[in-house]
Amino acid sequence: MASTEKEFLEKIEKHKGVIFKISKMYMDEADDQNDLFQEIIYQVWKAYPNFEGRSKFSTWLYRIALNTAIVFLKTEKRRSFIKNENIENLTLQHDIYDDREEQKLSKMYAAINQLNSIDKALIFYYLEDFSGKEIASQLGITEVNARVKLGRAKEKLKQLLI
Repeated sequence: MASTEKEFLEKIEKHKGVIFKISKMYMDEADDQNDLFQEIIYQVWKAYPNFEGRSKFSTWLYRIALNTAIVFLKTEKRRSFIKNENIENLTLQHDIYDDREEQKLSKMYAAINQLNSIDKALIFYYLEDFSGKEIASQLGITEVNARVKLGRAKEKLKQLLI
């Protein structure tokens, strides 16, 4: 196996949880989640030769993964939007939650799934502890605009959780 391929696979293995989260946030059905997961891996692989290391791999991966999810959602005609009745089937790899925590997590994902794709991206970055400046950089907007949009997305989410 070539060293580039091995290096790529090691990085993907280390950060696959992020890809799983994004796939679950943007797709409802398990098959669609798997398709999106594979599409993200494919897009990251295609772009990998251009990764120059000016940012962390994880930051670069977030950007490609979210952009791929947004494009995937828009372009797939067979894609159905999130259906809340299936959110109970959501499980996270390697995380163990008691029933109460699982219910809270399911409710949060159900609410996130009702947001538009940009608001989902903003909430994802927020949950991953990105700063306003980092979010702005990832989305290609000003920091002030990112904070305003994030505030609005958080307010929408809060209303959905009530």
